[in-house]
Amino acid sequence: MTGSFPDGPLTGVRVVEAGVLLAGPFCAQLLGDFGAEVIKVEQPDGGDPMRQWGREKPHGKSLWFPVVARNKKSVTCNLRMPEGQQLMRDLLAGADVFVENFRPGTLERWGLAPEELHRINPRLVVVRVTAFGQDGPYASRAGYGSIGEAMGGIRHVTGDPSTPPSRIGVSLGDSLAGTFAALGAMMALRVASSTGQGQVVDSAIYESVLALMESLVPEYALTGYIRERTGSILPNVAPSNAYPTRDGATVLIAANQDTVFRRLAAVMGRPELADDPRYATHAARGAHQAELDDLIAAWTVTFEPAALLRLLHLGGVPAGSVYTAREMLADEHFAAREAIVELDHPEMGAFPMQNVAPRLSRTPGRLRSVGPRLGEHTDEVLRQVLRLADDRITELRAAGAI
Repeated sequence: MTGSFPDGPLTGVRVVEAGVLLAGPFCAQLLGDFGAEVIKVEQPDGGDPMRQWGREKPHGKSLWFPVVARNKKSVTCNLRMPEGQQLMRDLLAGADVFVENFRPGTLERWGLAPEELHRINPRLVVVRVTAFGQDGPYASRAGYGSIGEAMGGIRHVTGDPSTPPSRIGVSLGDSLAGTFAALGAMMALRVASSTGQGQVVDSAIYESVLALMESLVPEYALTGYIRERTGSILPNVAPSNAYPTRDGATVLIAANQDTVFRRLAAVMGRPELADDPRYATHAARGAHQAELDDLIAAWTVTFEPAALLRLLHLGGVPAGSVYTAREMLADEHFAAREAIVELDHPEMGAFPMQNVAPRLSRTPGRLRSVGPRLGEHTDEVLRQVLRLADDRITELRAAGAI
């Protein structure tokens, strides 16, 4: 680790996060992963609802919040009160980035509009994450990630064609909007460091999903083709599917490139398939996708998964199992690269979670702490950052501002 960046490349960057639930907090999580000091501002009466979310709750605690709030400090501040709004202005006067994901107009009602904040701190990067963006006819609508996923296009193409559109098993839309927000924050910080001028980063969930949709739009606009749900395949990309094994499990094989398909044919003991006109080219394999999948499935079903994977890997064919958390925690590659690490949780002890990604060779990010208790750092931040006296902190607490 380079001495000037002990916690990662964003060491010395101060982020104030007023986000709730997932999209804004995920943006701040990414910035904190790479060393930023993240001060999470929460309402005193319960804080971020993410503290209560998640199916499993050992010790009555969310298992989601310690991940999305990792590396953060929690400060309580009632933004609905003038005293709380002034505290926020004071915090932002010395911040580099402000992350929020309230509905458009909320900051303005609280006297915290970006124009006002830039009068206080011209260099401030204001990151605003919403369902539909800061302008346009839908801007004022309420919206969650699921709505952005539907309108951004990914819901329509997810699942089996015989069923209605499926939900992806994670909050993809929120996480994408948070990821693009973090990317925007980095670009805006570079401009601010050069010009001294901050700006607004406007990250909309539906647009973040739309950004992933490859050639979906021109396919319709230029040819009239609308992508549909295709289950475990991509049409005309073959072979690339989940194939059955002897014990009822599945193994994914992706051998759709000509050279890789030739290797698969050799592993199968059927090298002649690579020269068969039905399978010799990418286009030909796509045209005969179903029969090729049936042919491969008849071969894979004769193997146990482990034996099949060994054979495919030795032959240079991309293949893998479908992992759950159980397989991730037992996998030697995950362990060797420390893809999952353990932090100490004050109530639950050893707490495993995914590590920082991506990896930087000289100034990597790192995990320093699980999500904090509500208001755990209020006094620390008010004393050390805002230089408030204990008497003033007591007054603010008595007034309900913190």
